[in-house]
Formats: sequence, structure tokens, C-alpha cells
Amino acid sequence: MAGSTLEIKNLHVTIEDKEILKGVDLTIKGGEFHAVMGPNGTGKSTLASAVMGHPKYEITEGSIHLDGEDVLEMEVDERARAGLFLAMQYPSEISGVTTSDFLRSAINAKREEGDEIPLMKFIKEMDSTLDALEIDKNMAQRYLNEGFSGGEKKRNEILQLMLLKPEIAILDEIDSGLDIDALKIVSKGINQMRSENFGCLIITHYQRLLNYIEPDYVHVMMQGRIVKSGGPELAQRLEAEGYEWIKEELGIEDETVGQNA
Repeated sequence: MAGSTLEIKNLHVTIEDKEILKGVDLTIKGGEFHAVMGPNGTGKSTLASAVMGHPKYEITEGSIHLDGEDVLEMEVDERARAGLFLAMQYPSEISGVTTSDFLRSAINAKREEGDEIPLMKFIKEMDSTLDALEIDKNMAQRYLNEGFSGGEKKRNEILQLMLLKPEIAILDEIDSGLDIDALKIVSKGINQMRSENFGCLIITHYQRLLNYIEPDYVHVMMQGRIVKSGGPELAQRLEAEGYEWIKEELGIEDETVGQNA
């Protein structure tokens, strides 16, 4: 059975009357790993947030479809239940809700009523995944992300990814703040997800992550658009030469579309 397809066409996104995305086209299919790279403020995180339905981002033109279904007509929770997942650059802290309770509720939200995951099966799967990510099992009983270090938050995002098993995942700078050992562990967890039923969009600044998670496609975003696409060799050239050669090749002026976009 083939995996899902996320299709983004001519996407324009505005924040507080400032246009950040200016016509993004991108298709991600099950079995494919895509990486999006680009200078700061070019719209990478905006793309992730817009796909998941953050209310701050106004979509003024274009479309997003998941297996032909109009994603823009879905609420955020509906997008998650449909198979979309976002590992955020800055995961939120949720006081009063343990990681374990959050994950079990999220898994059951994707299942039919009366078909909830049995408690012992959930505990077994969670413990196995905690071990794979070298996470202390006590973390499961701590409030979600509360008091977690940056690295713990990122591992927790991958714990959620591995247990929720989405169709399409967007990982927004999942490597940010990770030391080399944590990066290897997080990358191993993501690579374990590889299958024809799982597609992934990795947003990153650095080639180092792509040394561990080899993408099928690399896209460069500048000024709110994808301006160049290629294979893993494109990321390697960007690491060696930076972005100036792309700007010169395409005649792009040195400017960004917004801060922290």
C-alpha cells in the first residue's frame, strides 16, 4: 500500500500584513525524505506552521492537500488525526499533563471509539521507544516539556513521532541545540521511521543533520519561495560554499522576507 501524498501549490502566507511565503510549490510522498534549507528569515518555519494551521499565519492564496483532501478546511486537531505531524522548533510546555498521558490521549484520538490502545500495549511500546532514544523512563511521568532541557524536548518530539506514526511529518530544526551524541540518537529514531507509508520534510540550517538522515530531495528556500531543488549533493555544496552562488546564479538580492520566518 502506497503512503500518503502532501501537495502544496502556490502557497502564499501573510503574517500581520507582511507576505512571508510568495508561492511555494512542494509535493511530499510516502517513502520520501525532503530537506528544506535556506538563510534565516526566508519562510521555512512559516511553511511548517502554515501546513499545521497555526492561527497567526494567514493563507492568502494557494492550496494544501493530503491525499486529495483539503487541509485548509481542517482544524489543527483534524490535520493531526489525518496523519500530519509537526515537531516544532520550540516545543511548548504543558503543565499538569504528563508526557505519558499526552501520548496515550494523542494515540487514542487517531483511533475509533472503542478501539483505544490497551494500557499494557501502550506501556510496552512507550518503554521500548524510550530505550531506543536513550530517554530516562521517569520523563514519561513528568509534565510535558516542563523543565526539560533543549535536547530533552527534541528527543521528546521524536518519541511522539515514533509512537504516533504519522503519514507525513514536518521536523522544524529538530537538530537545533543538540550535541553530537543526541543528534545521532535523534537521527537514528527518525531513520527507523523510514517506510513507503511515511514521508518527511526536514527543515534545517546545517548539513551535519543530513549526514545522518540522507534526504532524497533538497530544496533551497529564499525570499519566500523554493528557488532550487536537487539531491543530497546540493546540501553538501551549500555547506562548502554557502548561499552566495545560488543568489548570483538566480540574480537574487541579499534580503530576507521576515525575521524568524
